[in-house]
Amino acid sequence: MTRTWSTVPTDEERYRPLYARVLGLRFVNPGGVLCFLFFEGAVALAVLLALAELVTWWAVLLLPAAVAAMVKLNDMVAEIVIRTAAQVPEQERDRFRRQMEPVVGRASVPSTARALPGGATLAGEPTLRAARPVDPSGQIEHPSDPTGHDPFR
Repeated sequence: MTRTWSTVPTDEERYRPLYARVLGLRFVNPGGVLCFLFFEGAVALAVLLALAELVTWWAVLLLPAAVAAMVKLNDMVAEIVIRTAAQVPEQERDRFRRQMEPVVGRASVPSTARALPGGATLAGEPTLRAARPVDPSGQIEHPSDPTGHDPFR
């Protein structure tokens, strides 16, 4: 049986874990360890919860079934996402790639905008304030102003 949207080739299908084959997973491809955790881990968790009398013994059957349903649902969502992405025209994909490219360049800074230590200005230029000082711990140092006036706000 050939599946057109399957991400696993049909000749490799027989080497997939039984859990993935039984659920018919086509887009989610869990390995052997993950399949072990999905099934045997869910059974072990349900047994422990039942032994601790936190749940009834039905949980030993229901918890692995619920995990399997969630894995299958995840596979179905992945299929929908892949099919939807395949339907986007190539022109739109190229436009999206151009928009998402990082822009690298230089910012133009006027030559007259120079900040001097202590907030001093050059003759004829507007006053430029320095940023708030930050101590090594990363906290902003608050100026000790007895009037409570903060010139930075």
